[in-house]
Amino acid sequence: MREALTAAASRRVTRPAPLRQAVYDALTELIINGSLKPGQHLVEAELAEHLGVSRQPVREALQRLQTAGWVDLRPAQGAFVHSPTEEEAAQLLGVRSVLETYSAQLAAENARPEDIERLGELQREGVDALAEGDVDRLVAANTALHAFVTSMAANDVLADLLAQVGQKVRWYYTPIAKPRGKEAWNEHTQLIKAIAKGDADRAGEVMRKHTERTSDFYRKQIASGSNQA
Repeated sequence: MREALTAAASRRVTRPAPLRQAVYDALTELIINGSLKPGQHLVEAELAEHLGVSRQPVREALQRLQTAGWVDLRPAQGAFVHSPTEEEAAQLLGVRSVLETYSAQLAAENARPEDIERLGELQREGVDALAEGDVDRLVAANTALHAFVTSMAANDVLADLLAQVGQKVRWYYTPIAKPRGKEAWNEHTQLIKAIAKGDADRAGEVMRKHTERTSDFYRKQIASGSNQA
Protein backbone atom coordinates (compact mmCIF):
# COMPACT_ATOMS: atom_id res chain seq x y z
CA MET A 1 0.00 0.00 0.00
CA ARG A 2 2.87 2.39 0.80
CA GLU A 3 4.07 2.27 -2.81
CA ALA A 4 0.60 3.03 -4.14
CA LEU A 5 0.28 6.03 -1.85
CA THR A 6 3.73 7.28 -2.74
CA ALA A 7 2.94 7.03 -6.44
CA ALA A 8 -0.31 8.96 -6.00
CA ALA A 9 -0.30 12.71 -6.04
CA SER A 10 0.26 14.08 -2.55
CA ARG A 11 -2.94 14.95 -0.77
CA ARG A 12 -1.98 16.02 2.69
CA VAL A 13 -4.88 17.30 4.71
CA THR A 14 -5.15 21.03 5.32
CA ARG A 15 -6.02 22.04 8.87
CA PRO A 16 -8.61 24.78 8.22
CA ALA A 17 -11.13 22.15 7.06
CA PRO A 18 -12.83 20.03 9.73
CA LEU A 19 -10.26 17.29 10.18
CA ARG A 20 -12.62 14.33 10.22
CA GLN A 21 -14.29 15.45 7.00
CA ALA A 22 -10.98 16.27 5.33
CA VAL A 23 -9.58 12.81 6.07
CA TYR A 24 -12.78 11.17 4.89
CA ASP A 25 -12.73 13.17 1.65
CA ALA A 26 -9.04 12.43 1.06
CA LEU A 27 -9.47 8.67 1.50
CA THR A 28 -12.57 8.67 -0.69
CA GLU A 29 -10.64 10.37 -3.47
CA LEU A 30 -7.75 7.89 -3.16
CA ILE A 31 -10.25 5.07 -3.62
CA ILE A 32 -12.02 6.74 -6.55
CA ASN A 33 -8.84 7.53 -8.46
CA GLY A 34 -7.51 4.01 -7.98
CA SER A 35 -4.57 4.81 -5.71
CA LEU A 36 -6.26 2.48 -3.25
CA LYS A 37 -7.62 -0.46 -5.20
CA PRO A 38 -10.61 -2.78 -4.59
CA GLY A 39 -9.68 -5.47 -2.10
CA GLN A 40 -6.60 -3.63 -0.86
CA HIS A 41 -5.78 -3.82 2.85
CA LEU A 42 -5.85 -0.41 4.52
CA VAL A 43 -3.31 0.12 7.30
CA GLU A 44 -4.22 2.96 9.65
CA ALA A 45 -0.63 3.93 10.45
CA GLU A 46 0.34 4.18 6.78
CA LEU A 47 -2.74 6.18 5.87
CA ALA A 48 -2.17 8.54 8.79
CA GLU A 49 1.44 9.09 7.76
CA HIS A 50 0.47 9.76 4.15
CA LEU A 51 -2.20 12.28 5.12
CA GLY A 52 -0.11 13.91 7.86
CA VAL A 53 -2.62 13.25 10.64
CA SER A 54 -2.93 11.02 13.69
CA ARG A 55 -4.49 7.58 13.51
CA GLN A 56 -7.71 8.62 15.30
CA PRO A 57 -9.29 10.61 12.43
CA VAL A 58 -8.25 7.85 10.03
CA ARG A 59 -9.98 5.26 12.21
CA GLU A 60 -13.11 7.42 12.33
CA ALA A 61 -12.99 7.95 8.58
CA LEU A 62 -12.76 4.21 7.94
CA GLN A 63 -15.91 3.69 9.99
CA ARG A 64 -17.73 6.27 7.88
CA LEU A 65 -16.33 4.82 4.68
CA GLN A 66 -17.76 1.44 5.64
CA THR A 67 -21.19 2.99 6.14
CA ALA A 68 -20.95 4.69 2.75
CA GLY A 69 -19.93 1.46 1.02
CA TRP A 70 -16.34 2.38 0.18
CA VAL A 71 -14.63 0.14 2.74
CA ASP A 72 -15.23 -3.27 4.35
CA LEU A 73 -14.24 -3.71 8.01
CA ARG A 74 -13.56 -7.37 8.75
CA PRO A 75 -13.28 -8.67 12.33
CA ALA A 76 -9.71 -9.59 13.28
CA GLN A 77 -8.51 -8.66 9.78
CA GLY A 78 -8.89 -4.91 9.46
CA ALA A 79 -10.12 -2.58 6.75
CA PHE A 80 -10.20 -3.31 3.02
CA VAL A 81 -11.29 -1.27 0.03
CA HIS A 82 -14.71 -2.53 -1.02
CA SER A 83 -14.89 -4.59 -4.22
CA PRO A 84 -18.17 -3.76 -5.99
CA THR A 85 -20.30 -6.71 -6.97
CA GLU A 86 -21.99 -7.08 -10.34
CA GLU A 87 -25.37 -6.53 -8.70
CA GLU A 88 -24.21 -3.30 -7.02
CA ALA A 89 -22.87 -2.01 -10.32
CA ALA A 90 -26.08 -2.90 -12.15
CA GLN A 91 -28.21 -1.07 -9.59
CA LEU A 92 -26.15 2.10 -9.45
CA LEU A 93 -25.45 2.35 -13.17
CA GLY A 94 -29.07 1.57 -13.99
CA VAL A 95 -30.24 4.50 -11.88
CA ARG A 96 -27.58 6.67 -13.44
CA SER A 97 -28.83 5.76 -16.93
CA VAL A 98 -32.39 6.86 -16.13
CA LEU A 99 -31.25 10.15 -14.60
CA GLU A 100 -28.75 10.99 -17.34
CA THR A 101 -31.27 10.21 -20.08
CA TYR A 102 -33.70 12.73 -18.62
CA SER A 103 -30.85 15.19 -18.14
CA ALA A 104 -29.94 14.99 -21.84
CA GLN A 105 -33.55 15.55 -22.88
CA LEU A 106 -33.81 18.69 -20.76
CA ALA A 107 -30.41 19.89 -21.94
CA ALA A 108 -31.58 19.69 -25.56
CA GLU A 109 -34.68 21.70 -24.71
CA ASN A 110 -32.66 24.41 -22.91
CA ALA A 111 -29.51 24.55 -25.05
CA ARG A 112 -28.10 27.98 -25.92
CA PRO A 113 -25.35 28.65 -28.50
CA GLU A 114 -22.78 29.27 -25.78
CA ASP A 115 -23.68 25.94 -24.17
CA ILE A 116 -23.02 24.08 -27.40
CA GLU A 117 -19.69 25.87 -27.73
CA ARG A 118 -18.75 24.78 -24.21
CA LEU A 119 -19.75 21.18 -24.93
CA GLY A 120 -17.46 21.27 -27.94
CA GLU A 121 -14.57 22.45 -25.76
CA LEU A 122 -15.18 19.67 -23.26
CA GLN A 123 -15.39 17.14 -26.08
CA ARG A 124 -12.04 18.27 -27.47
CA GLU A 125 -10.48 18.01 -24.03
CA GLY A 126 -11.64 14.40 -23.76
CA VAL A 127 -10.45 13.45 -27.23
CA ASP A 128 -7.03 15.00 -26.52
CA ALA A 129 -6.79 13.12 -23.20
CA LEU A 130 -7.69 9.88 -24.97
CA ALA A 131 -5.00 10.45 -27.58
CA GLU A 132 -2.43 10.98 -24.82
CA GLY A 133 -3.62 7.96 -22.83
CA ASP A 134 -3.98 10.14 -19.73
CA VAL A 135 -6.51 8.31 -17.54
CA ASP A 136 -6.85 10.99 -14.86
CA ARG A 137 -7.43 13.69 -17.45
CA LEU A 138 -9.79 11.42 -19.37
CA VAL A 139 -11.94 10.69 -16.33
CA ALA A 140 -11.98 14.38 -15.41
CA ALA A 141 -13.05 15.33 -18.92
CA ASN A 142 -15.83 12.72 -18.94
CA THR A 143 -17.06 13.91 -15.55
CA ALA A 144 -16.99 17.54 -16.68
CA LEU A 145 -18.93 16.88 -19.86
CA HIS A 146 -21.66 14.93 -18.12
CA ALA A 147 -21.82 17.52 -15.35
CA PHE A 148 -22.25 20.31 -17.88
CA VAL A 149 -25.11 18.47 -19.57
CA THR A 150 -26.70 18.21 -16.13
CA SER A 151 -26.23 21.94 -15.54
CA MET A 152 -27.91 22.63 -18.88
CA ALA A 153 -30.92 20.63 -17.72
CA ALA A 154 -31.55 23.34 -15.10
CA ASN A 155 -33.31 20.96 -12.72
CA ASP A 156 -32.03 21.19 -9.15
CA VAL A 157 -33.64 17.94 -7.99
CA LEU A 158 -32.12 16.05 -10.91
CA ALA A 159 -28.73 17.64 -10.23
CA ASP A 160 -28.87 16.60 -6.56
CA LEU A 161 -29.75 13.01 -7.46
CA LEU A 162 -26.93 12.77 -10.01
CA ALA A 163 -24.51 14.23 -7.48
CA GLN A 164 -25.42 11.44 -5.06
CA VAL A 165 -24.37 8.75 -7.52
CA GLY A 166 -21.61 10.76 -9.17
CA GLN A 167 -18.66 9.69 -7.02
CA LYS A 168 -19.29 5.99 -7.40
CA VAL A 169 -19.94 6.38 -11.11
CA ARG A 170 -16.51 8.00 -11.38
CA TRP A 171 -15.02 5.13 -9.34
CA TYR A 172 -16.56 2.54 -11.64
CA TYR A 173 -15.59 4.46 -14.77
CA THR A 174 -11.89 4.97 -13.98
CA PRO A 175 -10.75 1.37 -14.76
CA ILE A 176 -12.55 1.37 -18.12
CA ALA A 177 -11.86 4.95 -19.21
CA LYS A 178 -9.16 3.94 -21.70
CA PRO A 179 -10.57 0.68 -23.15
CA ARG A 180 -14.04 2.22 -23.47
CA GLY A 181 -12.67 5.61 -24.49
CA LYS A 182 -12.87 5.73 -28.29
CA GLU A 183 -16.42 4.41 -28.43
CA ALA A 184 -17.55 6.59 -25.52
CA TRP A 185 -16.24 9.83 -26.99
CA ASN A 186 -17.75 9.03 -30.38
CA GLU A 187 -21.06 8.66 -28.56
CA HIS A 188 -20.48 12.04 -26.91
CA THR A 189 -20.17 13.55 -30.39
CA GLN A 190 -23.59 12.14 -31.32
CA LEU A 191 -25.02 13.46 -28.07
CA ILE A 192 -23.72 16.98 -28.64
CA LYS A 193 -25.15 17.01 -32.18
CA ALA A 194 -28.59 16.01 -30.87
CA ILE A 195 -28.48 18.64 -28.13
CA ALA A 196 -27.33 21.29 -30.61
CA LYS A 197 -30.36 20.52 -32.81
CA GLY A 198 -32.68 20.80 -29.81
CA ASP A 199 -33.85 17.24 -30.44
CA ALA A 200 -34.79 16.07 -26.94
CA ASP A 201 -35.95 12.62 -28.01
CA ARG A 202 -32.75 11.93 -29.93
CA ALA A 203 -30.54 13.32 -27.16
CA GLY A 204 -32.26 11.12 -24.60
CA GLU A 205 -31.92 8.03 -26.79
CA VAL A 206 -28.22 8.67 -27.44
CA MET A 207 -27.57 9.19 -23.72
CA ARG A 208 -29.55 6.08 -22.79
CA LYS A 209 -27.55 3.91 -25.15
CA HIS A 210 -24.31 5.59 -24.07
CA THR A 211 -24.85 4.94 -20.37
CA GLU A 212 -26.12 1.41 -20.97
CA ARG A 213 -23.05 0.54 -23.04
CA THR A 214 -20.81 1.88 -20.30
CA SER A 215 -22.72 -0.22 -17.76
CA ASP A 216 -22.45 -3.35 -19.91
CA PHE A 217 -18.73 -2.77 -20.42
CA TYR A 218 -18.15 -2.39 -16.69
CA ARG A 219 -20.14 -5.49 -15.81
CA LYS A 220 -18.12 -7.50 -18.32
CA GLN A 221 -14.97 -6.25 -16.60
CA ILE A 222 -16.28 -7.48 -13.26
CA ALA A 223 -17.26 -10.83 -14.74
CA SER A 224 -13.81 -11.31 -16.25
CA GLY A 225 -12.10 -10.17 -13.04
CA SER A 226 -10.10 -7.62 -15.00
CA ASN A 227 -11.31 -4.34 -13.51
CA GLN A 228 -7.95 -3.60 -11.98
CA ALA A 229 -6.74 -0.89 -14.38
